[in-house]
Amino acid sequence: MSPALPDWLRPVEAAAASITVHDLTRFMPPDDHDGRYGAVLMLFGEGQRGPDLLLTERAHHMRSHPGQVSFPGGTIDEGETPVEAALREAWEETGLDPDGVEVFADLPELWLPPSNFAVTPVLGWWREPTEVRVVDPDEVHAVYRVPISELVDPTHRIAVRHPGGWVGPGFLIGEDKDVILWGFTAGIIARLFEFLGWTRDIEDAPVRDLPGYMLQGDPPRRDFKPNTRFEDRR
Repeated sequence: MSPALPDWLRPVEAAAASITVHDLTRFMPPDDHDGRYGAVLMLFGEGQRGPDLLLTERAHHMRSHPGQVSFPGGTIDEGETPVEAALREAWEETGLDPDGVEVFADLPELWLPPSNFAVTPVLGWWREPTEVRVVDPDEVHAVYRVPISELVDPTHRIAVRHPGGWVGPGFLIGEDKDVILWGFTAGIIARLFEFLGWTRDIEDAPVRDLPGYMLQGDPPRRDFKPNTRFEDRR
């Protein structure tokens, strides 16, 4: 156990020790997969609006997953551990100072079949918060600190429908609750929080179609300008 964690984060630490890949997703990395390895940083902090999570929104003109909200993260470089990769990527994307982060656990390695990616979520406590921002607008559109109280609020839960027919859990975030959090990241948050008993599956959540700008290969939205400042939405 890490002595640095606040009491409200102790259940997350305990859950990480017992949660399985099946509690988080139906996809497990196959033993013989030849894909890439990645890591993401699930960073818990305490902002002016209470406990929160650090999230980024990908640039809207990117060919892959444009506009998608996700944890900071990316590919594990040769010689790196998942922790090193997650912290490096968070620094590159948001300017986060890794020295202020206490890594206290990780979740099981998860599989993203469309991307051929095996991803390790690294759990961190933002012991000494520093300013975060959009470092490169060509990669990141916005940086958010999303209060956990909003993520567990049923009024902010939706079901997101992809044109291919897939429907999964989602959240509305941002100042006006007009930013859709969906896919891999939303699934991890929803299922981890359900495992913790912080929230429950919302069977009758309103269904929202995935916006066209978030679909791979669609033209970027022209009505958005990169937000190059830290977005805590206080």
